[in-house]
Amino acid sequence: MFLQKDLSQFQQIGIQVETIEQQLENFKKGFPFVNLTKPATSKDGIVILDKEHIDYYITIFELTAKNRQVVKFVPASGAASRMFKNLYEFKDKYKADEKGLALFESDKGFNSVYRFISDIKKFAFYLDLKAKMAADNLDIEVCLEQKLYHTIIEYLLDEKGLNYGNLPKGLLKFHHYADYSRTSIEEHLVEGVHYAKDANGNVIIHFTISPEHIEKFLTHIAEVKTRYENHYHVVFKISYSIQKPSTDTIAVETDNEVFREKDGSILFRPGGHGALIENLNDLKGDIIFIKNIDNVVPDKLKEQTYAYKKALGGYLISLQLKSFEYLKVLETQILDDGKLEEIIEFAQQKLQLRWNESFEELNRTEKIQYIFNKLNRPIRICGMVKNEGEPGGGPFWVRNNRGEVSLQIIESSQINMENSGQLQVFKTASHFNPVDLVCVVRNYKGEVFDLKNFIDPSTGFISTKSKDGRNLKAQELPGLWNGAMAEWISVFVEVPIITFNPVKTINDLLRVEHQ
Repeated sequence: MFLQKDLSQFQQIGIQVETIEQQLENFKKGFPFVNLTKPATSKDGIVILDKEHIDYYITIFELTAKNRQVVKFVPASGAASRMFKNLYEFKDKYKADEKGLALFESDKGFNSVYRFISDIKKFAFYLDLKAKMAADNLDIEVCLEQKLYHTIIEYLLDEKGLNYGNLPKGLLKFHHYADYSRTSIEEHLVEGVHYAKDANGNVIIHFTISPEHIEKFLTHIAEVKTRYENHYHVVFKISYSIQKPSTDTIAVETDNEVFREKDGSILFRPGGHGALIENLNDLKGDIIFIKNIDNVVPDKLKEQTYAYKKALGGYLISLQLKSFEYLKVLETQILDDGKLEEIIEFAQQKLQLRWNESFEELNRTEKIQYIFNKLNRPIRICGMVKNEGEPGGGPFWVRNNRGEVSLQIIESSQINMENSGQLQVFKTASHFNPVDLVCVVRNYKGEVFDLKNFIDPSTGFISTKSKDGRNLKAQELPGLWNGAMAEWISVFVEVPIITFNPVKTINDLLRVEHQ
């Protein structure tokens, strides 16, 4: 079904024909819903660390991590445009007359344009916005008095002003300090100093970014890097990567036929954040922290974040060391029944692993091999916060198509909401996923795992999009912390809600945590 020019296009992108054929098959068959068995709770699947344990694991981390390569991995390619949805809609409709004023005052809720304008001086970017307008002989105070709100919003969003509508979140100013303001990138640099610094004072941070923003990222980092290095007496080792073109997915028409552009070429689209498992796979660190670009707080609230980051890291190290000890024993296959039971108890109680239903039918040698294979995997500790109505995935016990039950982070799109039983399980979730992970990706021999071997390909997602006025179907790869890590050892630990402060809309920066 493919033309010679199609094959040339595939080769140029770096995608195998077999991969494309599988994606087309996915469009036709769809992806199966997950099978939730029950929510993970503090009594079953989520570890609660008391203060004594937190202090203990912080000590383990501080003693151990400085001799390991710690990497802070920050997905930062997302555009900020979605933060300004309300402002864009308002700008298109507003006129400085009675009708416009009525529109302005029609909604005074937290995420309203009214709230944005009323508290505009509280934003860290206010002085930059004021200066940008002044350069064009516009006084922001006068614009406020004359209710020229659309002008102010244009200078915030458009290229003639701060151009925030076309920048990634990482380059937006989030927090104001005594004599300067910080972008979210800068807040991540400061965070990295406190839990990703090695014995030589190096702080390794990796950002995934969009190709169109590379130059702006490099310029900004060059402008601020020295200030923080001098202040904290560290050296930042900052690297970047982009989502690989080879992880793009083919788009199809609504009838599942290949979607072609006007020039006859096939349309490919980014495969979602699940594509970043390839970027993570290229890192060779010993301990990798993962946290989204917009989940940062000012210095006044960072101490608890540091404490829990270190505690999760220390807990991970302790589990890894014990796993390695047992893997070496299992590899020899020379162990008595007592030792085997000890390993099984550790795997089930500490690593939250569950065996499939046929485990008891295996002979002793087969059981040892089965347990070895279960333990010889990358490990992640996932912070979980109590559910207070925030959107996002949650922790569940899930049964896969092999009959195995495991802990997974599940998004609502993966669940059959028309199934009353599954809906009930989903609704009873007590925690949700703030994307607060710490991972180890080396085996007991010190070799780096190939993370692509631990993806569940059946957990992709199909969505409806449009291009040039034509509807199309797009396919997203298994999510980075969902299906892309489905075959990892996953341990969930409760963390306090104060460690989760994402900025999803511009007015989130008005929350007390960001002021």
